[in-house]
Amino acid sequence: MRAVLALVLILVLALPAAAQDSATLVADRVEIAGDNLLIADGAVEVFYKGRRLRASRIVYDAAANRLTIEGPIVLTDGAGTILLADQAAMSADLSEGILTSARLMLQEQLQLAASEILCVGGRYTALGRTVASSCKVCAGNPTPLWEIRARRVVHDQLERQLYFDNAQLRIAGVPVFWIPRLRMPDPTRKRATGFLIPELRSSSELGAGLRIPYFIAIGDSRDVTLTPYISTKGGRTLELRYRQAFATGSVELTGALSRDRILPGETRGFVLGTGSFALPRGFRLDFSAETVSDRGYLLDYGLGERDRLTSRIDVTRVRRDEWIRGSLLHIRSLREGEDNDVLPSLAADLVWQRRFEPALIGGVAQLTFATHSHRRTSSEELDLNGDGIADGRDLSRASLRAEWRRDVLFGPGIQAAALADLRADLYSLRQDAAFAGTTARLTGAAGIELRWPFARSTAGGASQVIEPVVQLIWAPAGGTEGVPNEDSVLAEFDEGNLFSLSRLPGLDAIERGARANVGISFTHYAPSGTRLGLTFGRVIRAESVQPFSAASGLAGGRSDWLAAIQWSSPGVSVTNRLVFDDSFALTKSELRLDLSRDGFGLAGSYVWMQADPLESRDADIEELLVDARFDLGRNWTGQFSTRYDFAADRAASAGLKLAWQNECMLVDLSLSRRFTSSTSVRPTTDVGLSVQLLGFGGTASPGSARACRG
Repeated sequence: MRAVLALVLILVLALPAAAQDSATLVADRVEIAGDNLLIADGAVEVFYKGRRLRASRIVYDAAANRLTIEGPIVLTDGAGTILLADQAAMSADLSEGILTSARLMLQEQLQLAASEILCVGGRYTALGRTVASSCKVCAGNPTPLWEIRARRVVHDQLERQLYFDNAQLRIAGVPVFWIPRLRMPDPTRKRATGFLIPELRSSSELGAGLRIPYFIAIGDSRDVTLTPYISTKGGRTLELRYRQAFATGSVELTGALSRDRILPGETRGFVLGTGSFALPRGFRLDFSAETVSDRGYLLDYGLGERDRLTSRIDVTRVRRDEWIRGSLLHIRSLREGEDNDVLPSLAADLVWQRRFEPALIGGVAQLTFATHSHRRTSSEELDLNGDGIADGRDLSRASLRAEWRRDVLFGPGIQAAALADLRADLYSLRQDAAFAGTTARLTGAAGIELRWPFARSTAGGASQVIEPVVQLIWAPAGGTEGVPNEDSVLAEFDEGNLFSLSRLPGLDAIERGARANVGISFTHYAPSGTRLGLTFGRVIRAESVQPFSAASGLAGGRSDWLAAIQWSSPGVSVTNRLVFDDSFALTKSELRLDLSRDGFGLAGSYVWMQADPLESRDADIEELLVDARFDLGRNWTGQFSTRYDFAADRAASAGLKLAWQNECMLVDLSLSRRFTSSTSVRPTTDVGLSVQLLGFGGTASPGSARACRG
């Protein structure tokens, strides 16, 4: 019968008075020999201060305050550290001692095997002649994929660091690297000063190169990462990332300085800063700033394909019935042929919205006050570049808008609504020979809406709804004289705005006259989670003169037809939107597919848009975008992406990524090609390679382990 001593035994009596804590000893047999010896035999377990010791036999010498332990021994500290040994001699509180033929396991990931392990002061664990690895080893795989052999290893449990002396890295048993001193974070530490995973990169423009990030932890709330990058074609780059967390927010600054042969003799670089802070009274501050030395830098160094840089400051507050936003925006174009002097590069906006329920007329109303101002660097009052806008036009606008809607239900399930929209605008225009001075206008729209939904349930439990909708809208003609259209040039026609008072994205232009928005929708819901939605409709107007381009599908007395389908089922969704005229000639077409399955995923879209100079589109656009992920068998995954331009009959870009990962290593190989070119960038091919030894702090999570054979 097992003996359980759940009291303060001789083990505890020997401890200092300040450290008197209850200890529990469990064993098959316990005996006391003489005055100083306690002997426990058979399935021995000791619990003390969060530590747990399991062994086959323990002898406690009270006079020496020491434990002699016979294995197999398993000692855990409750924080993910496990010691395994054949024999041990330890202090009574298990904080100091020597373990022979021992192994140290950290977070069930990293294993360190040594001839002996010395525990010192409950903080340090010293291992002699050590082999460290996170790879699975068994009879079929006796040699780990990678291992670090060292003359001595010290684990600092307080700092959570591993120190290697005379370290040698071996891959599949073959020595590949030696370093006299090496420091690595243990698996529990995610932030520690030191080198990060290096990356090999090859570019047709820069040549082969090596990036070696060095991370510096400046306390618990700040850090810096410095990354030198040297390439064979004369490229020299230093990248920097600085992060700091505050009590109410955080900031991050990234940047780089480069010298290369692409622009000989010039210093190139970029800076990007972002931040977000909580302000008093429920407000929030978000800001970002970015700048670059030249148009081609970001593409040359694989830092993204942004063709416009946006710097902004936003202050917002969102409540149940109120929204406030103030923003300051600066835009710089990197596109070929765009002159930043004639673009509205600096803009400021202030918006206040309040939703309420008016007591006298019922329904729901929304009141909006908004101001907008933008300026151009140019001071030219004429349109010298032929884009229809004075090169130096500056604009300021203040608007007050009231919207109202009231829904009622009558008759055989008919839903009716009354709609109204009233807006007052005050414009101030400068540096424009055609539009100058101050202009005020008052515009509005009113209408009624009728919906008659028909619903039914099928024998299989699905529900179906057919809903015809008619909106009759009236807006007075005129109201745009003396006001240029800058924010409503690109108008979309989709199922989201088919039944709207206005389909214009901004405030400068006005959709005028009497019109009817007519359409019908069908929705099918199945118990399995499948959903099908169909929308079909158009806009019929009394006046054909409207501020829409032909390619928008909204121009003329009758708009083009809109047909949209949305189908989704668990793991897959398809969206198709068509805009076509009475002769079924397409104006716009968009198809999107999202598929997610175990081992495979696909996101793709196809877009066709008619040419329209009014939308700065001189030729038809026809493009296909594909982004796929797939499993290639055990431990292998792949990703593929491409953007194909059918109009130019060539790919614009393509990328391939292969990754191999098991329980102890991650290898990433990427290949990308950009086919487009301009005066500032040329077609380039990039190859990247990185290798991570898993099991240390800050690395990726382990993958599936290798199978053992034999």
